[in-house]
Amino acid sequence: MIALHRRLLAEALGTMLLLATVVGSGIMGVALSNGNDGIALLANAGATAGMLYVLIMVLGPISGAHFNPAVTLAMRLRGEITSAHAIAYIAVQVLSAIAGVLLAHAMFEQPLLQPGTHARSGGAQWLSEGVATCGLLLTILLGTRHRANAIPALVASYIFAAYWFTASTSFANPAVTLARSLTQSFAGIRPQDVVGFVLAQLAGALVALAIARLLLARGDVVSARS
Repeated sequence: MIALHRRLLAEALGTMLLLATVVGSGIMGVALSNGNDGIALLANAGATAGMLYVLIMVLGPISGAHFNPAVTLAMRLRGEITSAHAIAYIAVQVLSAIAGVLLAHAMFEQPLLQPGTHARSGGAQWLSEGVATCGLLLTILLGTRHRANAIPALVASYIFAAYWFTASTSFANPAVTLARSLTQSFAGIRPQDVVGFVLAQLAGALVALAIARLLLARGDVVSARS
């Protein structure tokens, strides 16, 4: 068993770099796209997916590469992590996500703290976040059972796709959502919109767990070619 402090360090590094990528690529994408939101979103999605692949590959063997309180909660409910360790993971994820936003701002010589101004609220946005988070958790849960070695590529591919097929651009992560309320960049969200997003994300995670229980009955064996 890998020591808890090493797992927490991996979660901290991974979450911080993920947020630095989300916010930094948003800033760079807008700067280079001359106001074309489609190009900015493509840059943001591509950079985030690429970084996720790298982080899961190199840090997954240490901490499991959660980088997301919704993932940690799911693993706790499945009995794969203790309550104490889950609380530690989530605390580190939230603090490191905020640090990642500050790092991105510092790299682009922007004010470190910028309360978000990008309105993201309403039923379509909340539904999108529920769907995005449910899909992410199912990708992880089903992928771990059937294609464990492909998890980095599966998660990165899902997030890239979810940027484009959801109205919310797929935050799918409570720590990411909270941290992105501290930036006025392309990736930001208003602080008052955070609660709605987080509740939708948690609901999506619970739905994913229920679906996974139905699909992954113990003892089932699925052919790799099925």
